[in-house]
Order: sequence, then C-alpha cells, then structure tokens
Amino acid sequence: MKSKIIMNKKYFGVLILRLNLPKSIFSRITRAVVEFELIDDDDKILIGISGGKDSLFLTYALALLRERFKKKFELTALTINPMFTKDFNVEAVTEFCHELSIEHKVEDVDIAGVIEVADKKPCFTCAYFRRAAMNRYANSIGANKVAYAHHLDDAVETFLMGILSSGQLNTFTPKTFLDRSKITVIRPLVYIREFEIDKFTQKNNFEVVKSPCPIDGKTNRQTVKELIKNLSKQFPNLFSHLTASMRKSSLGDLWEAPKTREEMKIAYYSYLGH
Repeated sequence: MKSKIIMNKKYFGVLILRLNLPKSIFSRITRAVVEFELIDDDDKILIGISGGKDSLFLTYALALLRERFKKKFELTALTINPMFTKDFNVEAVTEFCHELSIEHKVEDVDIAGVIEVADKKPCFTCAYFRRAAMNRYANSIGANKVAYAHHLDDAVETFLMGILSSGQLNTFTPKTFLDRSKITVIRPLVYIREFEIDKFTQKNNFEVVKSPCPIDGKTNRQTVKELIKNLSKQFPNLFSHLTASMRKSSLGDLWEAPKTREEMKIAYYSYLGH
C-alpha cells in the first residue's frame, strides 16, 4: 500500500522540489543544525525511522534540508523490527522514503526474545539493542552519522525523569560522538515541540505505523509526560522553565559533591579527635 504522503498532491506534489515546512519550524530545525554543527559536507546520514510520526517527520525534514542547504550530504534510512509481532509491516515507510529519494532497509533484531530472558527493564534493553543495531548497520554502509527524531518534549521528559529516578541533572545532547563505533548521533528536532509534529503530520496525511511495543503508552516516560501536562495547569511556565534548566548556564547555587569516606574520616577527626 502506498504512503498517503505520495497521494497528497495538493501540498507535497510528486516532485521532491515541492517539499516545504512552516517557516517557524524550518527556522528552528536550521537553528539546531547550525548551532550544534549537526551536518557537514560529505556526511552520510543514517536515519532511524520506526514509522511513527516523529521519525517520518524527521525524514521529511532532512530531505528538505538536503534540497535547500549548500552542504551536500547523503541520506539513507533503517527500520529496526524488534520482532514483538509477526505482522510487522512497514511497506508504507518504504514507499514514503522512496518518494523522498531515500533508500530504506529493514533489519530484524530479536529484542522481544532478549527481553524475555534479560534481567533489566524492557525499555532499557530495547533502546540498547536498537542503538547497537543502528550503529552496526551505519558502520557496514559507511555512514558517519545516525539521526534520531528526539524532539524538545523528549529532552525535557528525559531531564525530569533523571531527577525523579536517579537524582541527576541529565538529558541527551543534540550531538554525541560515540567512541566505540566512531558514529556521531544527531538530533535535528531538539527545538521542535511534539504538538507541532502532530499537527503537521495529521494535516498532511502522513501514514503512521502503529508502534508494536507491547507496553506502548504504559512506560515511565508516559507517566512523566502526563505529570508535566498536569503540573502545567498550575504552573503555566513549567515546560519553558524545564527547558531553560537543561542549559549548563542555568546552574545556580548547588550543594557541593558529597565527600568520600576518607575525606569524611579526616573531617570527623578534626571535630572529635582520634
């Protein structure tokens, strides 16, 4: 079955040159690319495309950047089949990519089987094996960068999850170099809100593939997403304040790091003697 984006001639047309995004969205994607130096000449970028709205939007946006930027770079895409179901079908994703002149491949990774025997949380295991498969494939085709569709909501949720679950101020970065695989991970959508992606993909009839994840919508991330939504009713500026808090420049007065056991021992002796 063909992806609906191909049929939407009113907006997209058949020609790649007619790709377009709202000015406010395009400018913020461009800002992220320029500010964090995400794309260079002669890059070969592997897009992680699940078929969800976010990764479809990323693929479309990168195809547009390829047309408009002076820098010349190559795009290719990979879908990981985690083998949660037997009827995993991403033909629409392949059609979508081909319409954008992007090669698309699918790789089976038995994440479902690993989760059954793993002693760790399923989301951690799934993410780990997905990333490993993406990096392995990127190396095999000579891609130097992997692009993921993490947006601003993802970054803020990750930041708050770190505080709640581990007491750490931490989130993913727009650009990360991986020493082991020699791959650079880029996230061009870090300035885009999730509702903007929803609005654009719905308006333009993107054919979204339903997530095969058996716990989709029941994760800790979903809990934090709903927490932010509910707290925002009482604190309207919560999201923007959390966004600002992710910057290193936002750090104010914090406690010193805890002393080591040896340092505490010396300090105790200074007060209590031997």
